[in-house]
Amino acid sequence: MSSSFVTKRLFSVPILAMVAMQLSFVQCVLSLNQTNEYLHHICLNRQGTYKSGSKDERDLNNLIQMISISILGDVVVFSGDNSIYVKLQCRGDSSTSKCRSCLDTAFSGKMSQQQRIIWYDNCVLTILTFHTYGKIDYQNNFYISNAKDVSGDTNSFNEKTRALLYKLKEKASSKENIPNKKNYLYATGEESLGKMKLYAMVQCTQDLSIKNCSVCLNWILAKFPKCCNGKQGGRFLSTSCNFRYELYPFVKLTTS
Repeated sequence: MSSSFVTKRLFSVPILAMVAMQLSFVQCVLSLNQTNEYLHHICLNRQGTYKSGSKDERDLNNLIQMISISILGDVVVFSGDNSIYVKLQCRGDSSTSKCRSCLDTAFSGKMSQQQRIIWYDNCVLTILTFHTYGKIDYQNNFYISNAKDVSGDTNSFNEKTRALLYKLKEKASSKENIPNKKNYLYATGEESLGKMKLYAMVQCTQDLSIKNCSVCLNWILAKFPKCCNGKQGGRFLSTSCNFRYELYPFVKLTTS
């Protein structure tokens, strides 16, 4: 395979791994490993399939190994005549081992589409045939909400939840944030609600600029009434940014 290899230090955990590699066909998830909580996946039916044991499958296995090794804060780039672009973003409180485990889980499965997007609780993985670095993805997204409704004053709960999420949006997309630092484009927080506590997080993939992170988070936070109105917990996820809130501590809180 005619290709070039470039690696450079870019981020500390949470990790963003960007890969472009010459591959004709790539697997898409069918069977799901529950090592990490699976959330959702999308297979884009634009390409063909590959045969088991083929060179393309061997190339994919090599790619998995290279990305796994790079989960120390590096960007790894492979380029060839025909490229496929891979982006991995782990949740801000994921350890290196959890991030690597999530990658391994995301690459497991046996389905034959070339392009795929898969979300787990600890990471999101995209494999596409077009370049998306630094761009906001407005097309591929979904939401999950808690089956239970809040009791009491629903409007007050919604207002306080949105206020916390927007506060975290401002923190995550602050111009004071410095690339290469932990918690870049990521923020968590809590808010007292009488006898209860509300926990929340927001995150952008680290290929986005601070400006685009703010734009992306404003876009998904505007979806709050659709996904989460009056719900005890909920999240909205795209391949570029996401938010989540719950009435239990689902995430490690970051310090200032």
